[in-house]
Amino acid sequence: MLRAIKTRLAHPDLRDLSIDDPRTTDRRRGVIRNNRFLWRIYDEWYRSVSACIPEGSGGVVEIGSGAGFLAEYVPDLITSEVFPCSNARVVLDARSLPFSTGSLKAIAMVDVLHHIPDNRAFLTEAQRCLRPGGSVAMVEPWVSAWSRLIYTHLHHEPFDPEAKDWSFPATGPLSGANGALPWILFERDRDRLESEFRELEIQSVRPFMPFRYLVSGGVSMRQLMPQATFPLWRGLENWLCRWPNYWPMFALIHLQRR
Repeated sequence: MLRAIKTRLAHPDLRDLSIDDPRTTDRRRGVIRNNRFLWRIYDEWYRSVSACIPEGSGGVVEIGSGAGFLAEYVPDLITSEVFPCSNARVVLDARSLPFSTGSLKAIAMVDVLHHIPDNRAFLTEAQRCLRPGGSVAMVEPWVSAWSRLIYTHLHHEPFDPEAKDWSFPATGPLSGANGALPWILFERDRDRLESEFRELEIQSVRPFMPFRYLVSGGVSMRQLMPQATFPLWRGLENWLCRWPNYWPMFALIHLQRR
């Protein structure tokens, strides 16, 4: 039954492609542009991420730029992806960043951290590349009572809140994932993370958005609600945010290099 629902709701522009095919990433860029409900979500995310970027010297790199358009919000953004695609200036592996020590003032990511097979390696590189006062800003999936149901039964990516490690076997660049990793790092294992990465201070973790991304269809499904309902869904979410353990599907996470 669930498989039939997923098939029916799948976006027609993406059905014929593997998620690991770079053409999927390029087509998703068109999906975001044409789905104005979804575009408004990304607009909110990009404004929140860009607000975490400090002033001063240093480059700003976005890891996993793929289908997005953060470059319209951050001047001189270094866009990157794990494979060649039309929206990336640099092809890189987040576990071994091609930037000199202390050269970056910010690293930005949207829905990327949970695709990095070795989060410890990435955090080591982020700590190395950021200058003092530099930031890591990201929007990532989050674990709540509601999101466990959605990510476990309706989402195509692996989701394992019980994973013992901060890594997973590398498979395809996008099919490999653990959607629970951001919550594992910054909630369940927060004390261990702060002990291992003493130069990366967790500034804030803000869980949010239980419904809007879901009803927008996201980058893989058809749009489920008209754009005119966007303010209604946002109002409902603002009311539900008082119960962060029950409803959020995402979190805005901000780290700062000491």
